[in-house]
Amino acid sequence: MTTTTRRLNLNVGINTTGYLGNAWPYRTGNRHDIADPAYYRRLTELAHKGVFDAVFFSDHPALMTDPNSRPFHTLDPLILCTALAAQVPDIGFVATVSSTYNSPYNLARRTQSLDVISGGRLIINIVSSFNPNVAANFGSDPLPPRKERYARASEFLDVAKELWASWDPAREGDVPEGRFWDASSAHAIDHEGDYFTIKGPLNVPRGPQGHPVIAQAGASEGGIDLAARHGEIIYCNILSRPAGQAFGKKVKDRAVSFGRDPSGIRIVPGLVPIVADTHEEALRKHELFSGAGSEDGLLKRFAKENGIDLADFDPDAVLDPAQFIPDPNRIQAVGMGLGLSELLTHESLTARQAVRRSEGHHRLVLGTPEQVADGLIDLWADGTVDGYTIQPPRAPDDIEDFVEKVVPILQDRGVYPRAYEQTTIRDRYGLPYPD
Repeated sequence: MTTTTRRLNLNVGINTTGYLGNAWPYRTGNRHDIADPAYYRRLTELAHKGVFDAVFFSDHPALMTDPNSRPFHTLDPLILCTALAAQVPDIGFVATVSSTYNSPYNLARRTQSLDVISGGRLIINIVSSFNPNVAANFGSDPLPPRKERYARASEFLDVAKELWASWDPAREGDVPEGRFWDASSAHAIDHEGDYFTIKGPLNVPRGPQGHPVIAQAGASEGGIDLAARHGEIIYCNILSRPAGQAFGKKVKDRAVSFGRDPSGIRIVPGLVPIVADTHEEALRKHELFSGAGSEDGLLKRFAKENGIDLADFDPDAVLDPAQFIPDPNRIQAVGMGLGLSELLTHESLTARQAVRRSEGHHRLVLGTPEQVADGLIDLWADGTVDGYTIQPPRAPDDIEDFVEKVVPILQDRGVYPRAYEQTTIRDRYGLPYPD
């Protein structure tokens, strides 16, 4: 069954020290937290206190060794989520996995196992790896071209869905006495495609959700195709109402063109909240946690990141969106870079205004707890988004602030639950169960 009452859905990212790379000096904790299972349990328990639908783990299977940065991905998300699912009830888990550097059978088996173990609390975030450093950890072959990576990802999920459904004990009839099971409840999938040839069936039975919920992140054309074909929860960067409505329509129209019912898609963009007693204090926190130190620092960073000569930079001139469209052939993820150009397409903004609209490529909402709650409800109330993946600048500090100060306001306004009411992620998000 699925729930039909619409309410705000919230996930929270809990990678290492928090979302913003320069905020770690201002957090509670030490550098050893990032590989401490007890630390992630504390964060998950804190998220559980805030009735978050799920904790979100991004992943990047390569260690970035920049001495001026910090490791952002350490423990394998699926293994970590398995441990946490045994220790913390109710809450769901978003585990990021690469379709480029995994095999469908092994991944289907591991994820179905975790969904069974957790009682239907798993979301898998399928990504197409884009970093050559990742490719170098899986052999001598170079990173495949973007078009090939997305085509492989789509077939990967086709195969995974076939495998997840290939053994369903509910299909068993009456099992004769003396026989343990009815083998006809399982069937070979005999998949032969461009990238995979797999016989099946899977040796883990159909799970409590049919199969784990599929999340997908990407706003390039290839990413939108993948989301429209397979994505149920779409993680993206939406910086304004018009941009969000245009993105949602594009994904759902594309889904219809593939013969899919778009009612099974939820738009859940990232959002960076900065909560303070006053709006001015929140502005200063933003400057500090971003590493810029001041508004002038934010503007200088904006110019540098976008290749603008400071000698010609007028922070109070209206920006041309065409100047901020990312190269569709660049190595980095294209989708995350589209947020700013899409924002400027729908709103006339100066650089001074734009630097307060996003941080870490996601929508920035800062101010008092009431102002932050208003900002969340704003795009949710009219259906522009279905919820958010909260990306706290610091962990655990900003998760604590959000849980203690913002969540009660959302609950008092009747848009967010006070306790866990549904068991599976599908029911919690009102998503259909697969046939």
